[in-house]
Amino acid sequence: MVLAAGFGNRLRPLTDHTPKPLVRIGGKPLVVHHLEKLSSAGFKEVVINLGHLGSKIPEALGDGSKWSLSIKYSDEGPEPLETGGGMAKALPLLGQDPFLLVNGDVWCDLDFSSISQTLHENSLAKLYLVPKPDWRTKGDFSLSGSLVIDSDTSEFLYSGIAIYHPKILDGAKVEKFSIVPRLKKAISEKLVQGVVHTGEWDDVGTPDRLGALQQIYGA
Repeated sequence: MVLAAGFGNRLRPLTDHTPKPLVRIGGKPLVVHHLEKLSSAGFKEVVINLGHLGSKIPEALGDGSKWSLSIKYSDEGPEPLETGGGMAKALPLLGQDPFLLVNGDVWCDLDFSSISQTLHENSLAKLYLVPKPDWRTKGDFSLSGSLVIDSDTSEFLYSGIAIYHPKILDGAKVEKFSIVPRLKKAISEKLVQGVVHTGEWDDVGTPDRLGALQQIYGA
């Protein structure tokens, strides 16, 4: 599943007319970089959720056949349902097995073919983490062995890439909510694994960082 429904408020005014996943780096939209990598890694089916300016995304991507993928869309309407609600709405399209979740607006050189969708027994998620960059004062999580933990001195950020088991959404309704409280509960129960990616990564969160990437790779 590729998350593509958000407003991209920090990139305004660019995102007033362009969904953030369609912002271009290196001659193509951010989300297309993901689709190319997913296809190369052997993925066949992709679900993309839609929200802010959502109609522009299927207009740009179509049914996915250009990348030998089958894309299905989960339309949340003009008010996105956030991560948890978006995942819950898309569950009928995702099935009952663990699935890869990718934020459509991140820039990352992680090789998707290196990702195993197998989770340890009873685990509910596996998060891909990156070392805390200079522009963040505090990290999101730490690691204890292969387990993600909360810490006052968290040295890693969540990259926006994860494997989730649908069970993390047990009992959830299709409504606006963040996955974070359920994720934090699973972390406290030692049910979340972590993998560190040390390559390139950026959440393309501000015009300055977008401009820096475009200066390196082209717009």
